[in-house]
Amino acid sequence: MLYKKSHKSSEAAPAPADKSLRFPPSYGFVGLGIMVLGEIALFSGVGLVARWFTPIMWTGYILFTDSLIRRRKGTSLLSRYPLEFFLLAVISIGSWVIFEAYNVLLKNWRYVGLPENMLVRYFGYAWSFATISPGMFLTYELLESYLPGTNPARSPRLGDGLFYGFVVCGLGAVIVPLIWPSTYMTPLVWLGLTLLIDPINQRLGERSFVSEFFAGRFRAPLTMFLAGLICGLLWEFWNYWADTKWQYDVPYLGDVKLFEMPVLGFLGFMPFGVESYAIYVFVRRLIPIPRQVRYLG
Repeated sequence: MLYKKSHKSSEAAPAPADKSLRFPPSYGFVGLGIMVLGEIALFSGVGLVARWFTPIMWTGYILFTDSLIRRRKGTSLLSRYPLEFFLLAVISIGSWVIFEAYNVLLKNWRYVGLPENMLVRYFGYAWSFATISPGMFLTYELLESYLPGTNPARSPRLGDGLFYGFVVCGLGAVIVPLIWPSTYMTPLVWLGLTLLIDPINQRLGERSFVSEFFAGRFRAPLTMFLAGLICGLLWEFWNYWADTKWQYDVPYLGDVKLFEMPVLGFLGFMPFGVESYAIYVFVRRLIPIPRQVRYLG
């Protein structure tokens, strides 16, 4: 289920899809306009847009994608649950800060063209980081709406052997790069938090893509992999043309690139969606604000 009403909320159930809708709601046109005008401004040499190009494009993409979901389903996270969307964006910032902290040690990427004013720079960080999880999750939800079949109402329970095995492996994967920091350890970071947190979420009664995958229910995990890969391609495409951007130092075929990203690095975007969802679910339980909806849960 993409939306599940929280037992703590009096929010009405999502409205059925309005089959008469043939175009996205108005904010979808705003999002599409942001992306089109952003591209025009970039290639017209507008420096301000070139500096802020990545978060501008992702803001437009999120508005447009959410509107398409609303068109197909009659409801969407942003249009119906704006508070939950805001909390998702805040958690997205915090979750990416974890990866930035690892990058201080692993030196996997670096930023160029950053604003000199630190307040402006950190505003740019926050804006950019806030779009990461919403972009992936909305892409997943839109893809999922086109696929046949349904997801399980409840993720299957992992056996104790798999559960403790994943948690131990995940804990090791997040600790080893801290002890022996090296760019060669980067894959551990992109897998470790998934193996550590996602099984714990399942034991807490939340959705677990890992448990669904190992129970042979591949539909949702593979869709999230695809969503992560699509978003990865968009990140790297928009990043390539921006003045303020990131560049990579990757030891695995680092000179074989698509845009700024070494080609093997795109494999990391697939589990990244699952990892981001695991972090979001775990952290959302800790926020003392009743959930209006269990998004993607």
